Amino acid sequence: MNIDMVVVGVYFIFMIAIGVIFKRFAGTSTSDYFRGGGKMLWWMVGSTAFMTQFSAWTFTGAAGKAFTDGFPIMVVFMANAFGFLLSWLYFSYRFRQMRVVTPIEGVRRRFGATNEQVFTWATMPTSIVYTGIWLNGLALFVSAVFKIDIETTIVATGLIVLFISVLGGAWGVVASDFVQMVVIMAVTVVCAIAALVKIGGPSNLIEQFPAESIMGSGMNYPLLFISWFIFMFVKQLQNINNMQDSYRFLTAKDSVNARKAALLAFVLMLVGPAIWFLPPWVTAVIYPDAATAHAAELGGKAADAVYLVFVEKAMPVGMVGLLMSAVFAATMSSMDSGLNRNSGVFVRNFYLPIINKKADDKKLMRVSQFVTVVFGVLIIGVALFINSLRGLSLFDAMMYVSTLLQMPILVPLFFGIFIKKTPDWAGWATLLVGAVVSYMVSFVITAEVVNSWLSLDAPFTGREAKDLKVLLGIVGHLVITGGFFCLTTRFYKAPVGERSKELTEFWDDVETPVISGPGQDEMDRQQRDMLGKLILIFGALVTLMVLIPNEFWGRMAFVFCGAVIVSVGALLLKSARKTTVTTLNPRTSS
Repeated sequence: MNIDMVVVGVYFIFMIAIGVIFKRFAGTSTSDYFRGGGKMLWWMVGSTAFMTQFSAWTFTGAAGKAFTDGFPIMVVFMANAFGFLLSWLYFSYRFRQMRVVTPIEGVRRRFGATNEQVFTWATMPTSIVYTGIWLNGLALFVSAVFKIDIETTIVATGLIVLFISVLGGAWGVVASDFVQMVVIMAVTVVCAIAALVKIGGPSNLIEQFPAESIMGSGMNYPLLFISWFIFMFVKQLQNINNMQDSYRFLTAKDSVNARKAALLAFVLMLVGPAIWFLPPWVTAVIYPDAATAHAAELGGKAADAVYLVFVEKAMPVGMVGLLMSAVFAATMSSMDSGLNRNSGVFVRNFYLPIINKKADDKKLMRVSQFVTVVFGVLIIGVALFINSLRGLSLFDAMMYVSTLLQMPILVPLFFGIFIKKTPDWAGWATLLVGAVVSYMVSFVITAEVVNSWLSLDAPFTGREAKDLKVLLGIVGHLVITGGFFCLTTRFYKAPVGERSKELTEFWDDVETPVISGPGQDEMDRQQRDMLGKLILIFGALVTLMVLIPNEFWGRMAFVFCGAVIVSVGALLLKSARKTTVTTLNPRTSS
């Protein structure tokens, strides 16, 4: 266990170094600090888009779901891939073409100043809860590995992520995301290969998996599962392609790079889930008691530690530490993106227009860093609260938050990007309708009520009741909340004066490609060169883990991980030597 602690400690030092090194890119403006000045390359943007859909929750709550129910967990992640595919086809470059620093500035241009404030204060609490769930998932994993108190882990990890976010801004966030993506893919591929070898191939896994059917356990009504499957795609489509989450693509240097970023996220999300969930699936077969291995420490969340059980039992010494680095990476990428986004929204969409309209960039930068610290403390507090809910699985917590708290916000921000002729009040009014729908699904239309309406022979199982709540939330928001937004088109009246001009400029921008401006060549070269060197160093450190006493195959596992990471670094350095001619255009990056 000491070796694992050393590995994690070295990883933390490396991530902090990234924040320090990329501080020079943070600049002196809020545009540089919150979105890298809109000058980032597609592979950096795409890795962040991918990583923000991926956190320690994937290795805890989602892995626990894979362990208990089998293959249905793939639905959520395949739906993410579908969302990124549509983002490549339609949304990503249009989001970049909004030409804003924060997503809520896009909301203001689309729906007016009133909605700017409404959605500023609606999105921040939900984002804090989301990030608190991610941090809690990480703490759960760390606690199970190192036997460290969960509360202590939450505070310590939260402070480290906070330091990176405050220091490096968007550049530190995105740079660390790319490094973390490379580490995660290398480690999880090794674990997946080991799992397949352990079980004897995919066919043995399918034949021996203990679930009652492909739907998993605890499902009496196949129609409910099929409906959940279909509407989960609808939910994730909105979760990825809405104005609130457009921050993923605002950092891209131009429209082309925004599209390429979405395509990269699609490919990664398409191939990733099968790799990530092989270990928990195999664990359900060869270590069926894995869910009780950490029952004393984790209570009702014991199944959330099954990925760890597999690595401890089946992988070489030192791999737990490397996996912990990957899990830290996944959560840190989600947390620091959330911190950076929330701070940008508060400063640019509340502090500047409401509190201090005359603040210069220097003042805004100081406020931004202070607000980032405040949000970091709030996130740590939420994670501590979620930890106190010992009986609530992380998978269910994530599904409830994303469906019942987030969807009322996302519906108008999704439909609003392609349904143009709606009155400005459609934004906040749709949000209110969505809040009512979420209340009804949470407290009025329960599983018992639905069961009595349909006069079913058997009551819903615990799993069915949870899936039904999520399904009713998705359908309710799609039909009622979304339907209300569409109906507001009947009350549309063409705006006049300044508002008419603002809307015309907004839609004109959305349809006009962003082309990178002068000086981008050198910025591109520096991004490749600096990240290439950092990744080479980290790859060399991983390769040195071959010195840890292990069987031959165990040593080769570290050689493989190191070789993958070093190869990526070498390719970046090679590309840094090349230059690209920058195209000049009046509508350059902004």
